Amino acid sequence: MNTKSTLFCAIFFLMITMGFAQKDKDYQSIISGKVNISKYHSREELKKMKKGDLLVLYIERIEVIVNILPNIAFATKPGVTMESLGIPETKDNKKALEDNIDASTSYFDSTIEFQKKILPYSDSIDLIAAILFYESTLKALHTYEDYKRD
Repeated sequence: MNTKSTLFCAIFFLMITMGFAQKDKDYQSIISGKVNISKYHSREELKKMKKGDLLVLYIERIEVIVNILPNIAFATKPGVTMESLGIPETKDNKKALEDNIDASTSYFDSTIEFQKKILPYSDSIDLIAAILFYESTLKALHTYEDYKRD
């Protein structure tokens, strides 16, 4: 009887330990990084800004666009995972998502490096036009769901 109870206790504690040792899967979000801007601007507001401030706004908008636009067929907001979309969590699919995130990060980093060196030579009027264009593109993301209707 003593052996049975000891064996039962050992199995019980082993099962409890294994249950607590199970980690929740760490699901990777399809959209990661900066996904929104703090403020939309008017042309008049932008005209009053210094060129350095315009450069910061321009780069911020590029970052948001690079993080969202390539993935809008899946999601327009962070937190959407392959699991939440019903995409199988296979090794190949996880690797594809990781590769996509790495490529996006690498592209953004090299683009920003280039922009920081070359963009200061651009005219302020062109920067303002680009910022307004990017902002209108980002505003359009708020209406993206309307395009999904049959």
